[in-house]
Amino acid sequence: MTAPGGAQLLAISDLHVGYAANRAIVERMRPETDGDWLIVAGDVGERSADITWALSTLKEQFETVIWLPGNHELWTPPDDPVTLRGEQRYRHLVEEIRGLGVVTPEDPYPLWESPQGPVAVCPMFLLYDYTWRDGTPGATTKEEALAYSRELGVVCTDEMLLHPDPLPGIDDWCRARVAETERRLAALDPALPTVLANHWPLQRDPTAILRYPSFALWCGTERTEDWHVRFRATEVVYGHLHIPRVTYRDEVRFTEVSLGYPREWGARPAGPAGPRRILAGRQGVRQGVPR
Repeated sequence: MTAPGGAQLLAISDLHVGYAANRAIVERMRPETDGDWLIVAGDVGERSADITWALSTLKEQFETVIWLPGNHELWTPPDDPVTLRGEQRYRHLVEEIRGLGVVTPEDPYPLWESPQGPVAVCPMFLLYDYTWRDGTPGATTKEEALAYSRELGVVCTDEMLLHPDPLPGIDDWCRARVAETERRLAALDPALPTVLANHWPLQRDPTAILRYPSFALWCGTERTEDWHVRFRATEVVYGHLHIPRVTYRDEVRFTEVSLGYPREWGARPAGPAGPRRILAGRQGVRQGVPR
């Protein structure tokens, strides 16, 4: 799978189409050229029908759509007719979304033909394991960190609606997902650069500016801190934090591509951010910024 010359690799996340204003943005979203690809990096919505509606709408416009889940897709809301939990819910979504012709984390990684050569676009589903405890002073275990955050009144809704079935905990599911994804990435041609896309950040630096530092517990895992180097990332795409920006680490560009809630983008002078261009520069070269 390759893209035609002149096409763009674009990315967006956190569409949250349960909000009418965000749904309207998805309805109006268009590629820059006929051959554009779009990475949708999680949190499309909570209800299965909303998720498939949004992705089918985008697939009608974009040459290739690549989806990976965030935490909201994995929730089991009480008003969703699809009552599956955990791994069963994820697998159900994968099959539904594959049926739309959309690439999922369970499919072979597609190759994007950049001007510098092929790049593997790697949609990942990794979760979090409560190991980012910098915002919970003195906490040395998951239980201590969660207790500290609860005392502050900072508890992610995942604790109520995201179920790890059949595994005992989200951290167990995270470890399983990390191990499987690590195996797949290691099997790629070692000369092939990558775009690594995950809903949660791969390393903890972006969480340093969170309004509530203990929320970092629900944002990633220390197991992926060096993946951008180990797996030759030319760019890392993520969402989840609703803080769209570009940062660098080890000369690799990290792009947070979230749309966010209407109350968030509505407060920005520029309004809602559309899909951002990915691969503005190759590894080690700082070229361009997202539009």
